[in-house]
Amino acid sequence: MNMAEADILAAGLRGELRRREPMAGHVSWRAGGAAEAAYFPADLEDLVRFLHTLPAGEPVHMTGLGSNLLVRDGGLRGTVIFTHRALREMRLDHLGALGGGIYAETGVACPKVARYAALNGLAGAEFLAGIPGTVGGALAMNAGCYGGETWDIVAHVLTLDRTGKTRARTREDYEIDYRHVQLKHPSEEWFVAASFRLKRGSGAESRSKITELLKRRIATQPLGEPNAGSVFRNPPGDYAARLIEACGLKGHAIGNAMISDKHANFIVNRGGARAADIENLILLAERSVKEKFGVALEREVRIVGDAWRVTGDG
Repeated sequence: MNMAEADILAAGLRGELRRREPMAGHVSWRAGGAAEAAYFPADLEDLVRFLHTLPAGEPVHMTGLGSNLLVRDGGLRGTVIFTHRALREMRLDHLGALGGGIYAETGVACPKVARYAALNGLAGAEFLAGIPGTVGGALAMNAGCYGGETWDIVAHVLTLDRTGKTRARTREDYEIDYRHVQLKHPSEEWFVAASFRLKRGSGAESRSKITELLKRRIATQPLGEPNAGSVFRNPPGDYAARLIEACGLKGHAIGNAMISDKHANFIVNRGGARAADIENLILLAERSVKEKFGVALEREVRIVGDAWRVTGDG
């Protein structure tokens, strides 16, 4: 990116532009290289203006809390735009007499939506408390847990393209499956907001469900160490964790990255792990499961950037 700070001021932007921004501080794995440029917009209007300043071929990476993202050690070309400080609006959105809705911009953390719904007597969003990322990430991958999936409760979404145009879209515009969301007619668009359709319910019951869900997470997942949640999708009729453990990989380490000894579908950073260590464990798990069971694991996490010493050997 070659945009000078003077151009930022001339464009009337109110956000913050940084060069060579270390991504380890912005992803939940706490590993990886630097982005060429990073922009922290002030709000949606500021984000639209910033997109207008970028060259047509500039790679753009929209990122929230980085909870399912690995940036390779060689760094990331283009501009990363962080939404979690800017797209934070959340409010009640009345969608019908039999229920209610919540409008949330995509920088809002999913657990915050779950709590807000419970406080307002709306049921059906409790599972969002178990998703550590933002609404944007949940929409992009149809994130889910404990029987709920994001797009099950989506009424409509608002998207933004790099020309600054916004569009209202519904479920019918997308191909939606388990951990998969894609426009039927692909174009470069990013989610900026969603309206969730929920049922009237008991706030006390919803809060109780959230509490039980969080207790279950604490009991079964390695939340005390940096990780990116489930690394792989569960294959039909099976569990990725079971397959990885059956290959003898639970607790296996490369450098300071380790396949969790608490949950084999998690890879943890035990302190100072390189992105290459984490990626090599991912490749090792994929190869081992394929060789032993004939199952091709599919990743939930996204890996971006330039590789450095990635082999899959462990």
